[in-house]
Amino acid sequence: MPPYTIVYFPSRGRCEVMRMLLADQGQSWMEEVVTMDAWGQGTLKASCLFGQLPKFQDGDLTLYQSNAILRHLGRTFGLYGKDQQEAALVDMVNDGLEDLIRHIGQVLRNYVCRLQEEGKAQYLKELPGHLKPFETLLAQNKGGQSFIVGDQISFADYRLLDLLLNHELLFPGYLNDFPLLSAYVARLRARPKLKAFLDSPEHVNRPISARLKI
Repeated sequence: MPPYTIVYFPSRGRCEVMRMLLADQGQSWMEEVVTMDAWGQGTLKASCLFGQLPKFQDGDLTLYQSNAILRHLGRTFGLYGKDQQEAALVDMVNDGLEDLIRHIGQVLRNYVCRLQEEGKAQYLKELPGHLKPFETLLAQNKGGQSFIVGDQISFADYRLLDLLLNHELLFPGYLNDFPLLSAYVARLRARPKLKAFLDSPEHVNRPISARLKI
């Protein structure tokens, strides 16, 4: 049996980045899918340490909190920079992405609550400012021809890619205005194992959010 198990809702949400990372690193894992109805019954929620999913099993190690899981996988597979300085930068990028993900979560809740046109227009107006820090970091690293930090992929790259791909679903063509990020997405998508996962029905047909039904 695979050593890894992801317990989560039937969506990409907080776990698609973990799936992308594991797939690209040649790992297999099991999925325990929790429906919204099952979650609403409360039994599983009560058993979770912080009352939240995802839950991640690595052998006999049980982890909650998606960022803790990503850092654990980063350390496990050498995806945390080549030294302490790069590790600090990887953490910085990940924290910046966390801020943006929380912000877009609020936008999407408004989007679903029939404020979509106003909310979409406002978010697209703000988007260049949100993405500028990541384009700046890419530009500073070998002119945008490498990864977000250093010369090897890190868990922050998978998280950034996940966010950019989700944006592409919500706002098709938005990356046309961000040439470095557009090339970055194309470059990462071309990694053979990652490409196979991203082209798989499991990924393509998995919604961004089960709760918001998008």
